[in-house]
Amino acid sequence: MDKLKMHSINKVDENIEKIGKLFPNCITERKNEKGEVEYAVDFDMLKQELSAVVVEGNEERYQFTWPDKKKSILLANAPIAKTLRPCREESVDFDNTENLYIEGDNLDVLKLLQETYLGKIKMIYIDPPYNTGNDFVYEDDFAQSTDEYLGNSGQFDIEGNRLVQNTESNGRYHTDWLNMIYPRLKIAKTLLSEDGIIFVSIDDNEVHNLKKVCDEVFGSSSFMTCITRATGTPTGGGFDGLVNELDYILVYAKNTASAHINGLPMDEESAKIYDQEDEYGRYLIRPLRRTGGEDRREDRPTMFFPLTAPDGTQVYPMGPTGYESRWICSQETAKKMEENHLLAWKKSKRQGEDVWQVYQKFYLENRTKAPGNLWTDVEGNKKATRDIRNLFESNKVFDFPKPIGLLKKMIQIGSNPDSIILDFFSGSGTTAQAIMQMNKEDGGNRKFILVQIPEETPDGSEAKKYGFATIAELGKERVRRAGKQIEEEQSLISEKTDFGFRVLKLDSTNMKDVYYNPADYELNLFDTLADNIKEDRTPEDLLFQVMLDLGVLLSSKIEESIIGGKKVFNVADGFLYACFDNNVTEDVITEIAKKNPYYFVMRDSSMANDSVATNFEQIFATYSPDTVRKVL
Repeated sequence: MDKLKMHSINKVDENIEKIGKLFPNCITERKNEKGEVEYAVDFDMLKQELSAVVVEGNEERYQFTWPDKKKSILLANAPIAKTLRPCREESVDFDNTENLYIEGDNLDVLKLLQETYLGKIKMIYIDPPYNTGNDFVYEDDFAQSTDEYLGNSGQFDIEGNRLVQNTESNGRYHTDWLNMIYPRLKIAKTLLSEDGIIFVSIDDNEVHNLKKVCDEVFGSSSFMTCITRATGTPTGGGFDGLVNELDYILVYAKNTASAHINGLPMDEESAKIYDQEDEYGRYLIRPLRRTGGEDRREDRPTMFFPLTAPDGTQVYPMGPTGYESRWICSQETAKKMEENHLLAWKKSKRQGEDVWQVYQKFYLENRTKAPGNLWTDVEGNKKATRDIRNLFESNKVFDFPKPIGLLKKMIQIGSNPDSIILDFFSGSGTTAQAIMQMNKEDGGNRKFILVQIPEETPDGSEAKKYGFATIAELGKERVRRAGKQIEEEQSLISEKTDFGFRVLKLDSTNMKDVYYNPADYELNLFDTLADNIKEDRTPEDLLFQVMLDLGVLLSSKIEESIIGGKKVFNVADGFLYACFDNNVTEDVITEIAKKNPYYFVMRDSSMANDSVATNFEQIFATYSPDTVRKVL
């Protein structure tokens, strides 16, 4: 049986493998600090392979960089030995829900989700810190001192004095913010599906830097638009007394060839142009004859043909001065339009005579309108504050929440009714409320994954007075109350909406150090080696780390049963079986094997005796030879 790795994927190893597939001659071997042989890239050989395009040293080229950028790339690629522990007591409908609320630093959480949710997220929305000088809470491992930063950035005058006053606030804030956002976006990209879209809220403090970072991470060709939103709440800080009434949402696709922006429902103002009606509904008409450039017969000869008017007249496409023109479609397409009642005939005057004109009908039913990038019609921040007050009887428990209507509009244009939507700066939980409300209205089955660091609420704040020690506690309670409120609204449509969520909390790995570095414990007692799991961890803790390791969705259905007196987990309708009890007998192994799971996982030390260990493989070879067996 293979041993589970029980840590997040190592992106460096993955990248070496990709290079090896393209340039196998560039892969070599070396010994690491432990004396173990490992694969490595021969960069001299790789440069030779790319000699026509490689840029070396200080040669000038366009680039966007900042102090510690290389370290932030390493940080994104480095594996971690952590896990997500389930917290049933803080969850809602744990056994049935497909929604997740994850508490912890989002960089570590994103790393843990990489394997399980690779390419599975249809839409990401984030509202990261705007870097206004007082809202930065993420501290990664490579922060520079002020002197180190000044040395790297060159902000000294010729006498060695600091060039500008308050350089730390004017310079380091950008560097720290970039080092915070870059690795998170880099990992987030891997989670997006091929048709996935990410929306990032920002204001003018960092919109210029965010655009450059996203161009690098997603590719400049993946930029879809920058939405400008009227916030409805003017704020200070503008130049010479100007107020700021706008913020921005950058929109990028994972793959623009696959991504699609959905149309919005047609409002009555937009529908006014559908000013005609027949038994099939309201419609507007457009000429079937080509107008504008390339409108002559010789431009598309196959599109010059007669159509039969209601009185039997043969009508050809003719230009306004009598020249032979052409239709906008082929004869076959025009015939289908006629069969489907999509042609309209009208007489008009031409040079004093009544002549037939033919038009194409466009019906209003099921028609949508393309969204623009100036959003002045969505709810403003004051409405977001009222939404919070409706749930908590106070409008001050959370500062600067995003409006539900804003989130709903993004969800409408950027996702499908069955999408998984991720928000890894989830704050007050607006994304979850918007998703639940939309599902209730249209019968959709969108699922959310919210991630929030347990940032402490300020002393003396309304949130603290309400008993919320952290933003994460406040977010969870907002989702609970919002779900209950929406569920009670009988006027909405769907009765199958998922108002629950599983709470998972980031923690250190369930495994002791001996699990990862057994060679360091060779001289220890055997009982130390036998128990490689931390004493305070439960079987369900182990199960969720196994699910992460094997790429099983954390929202999967989990059933428990007793087989031979032992607790056995059945995950995702038999996809994974796991048993972490001690003294597991051959009878238990045999019953599990007969169920033909894709994966089976157990503790290496839990077999009842040597006979079970000896016969284990034979039992599975007999009853379920294709089952992948793993041990802890």
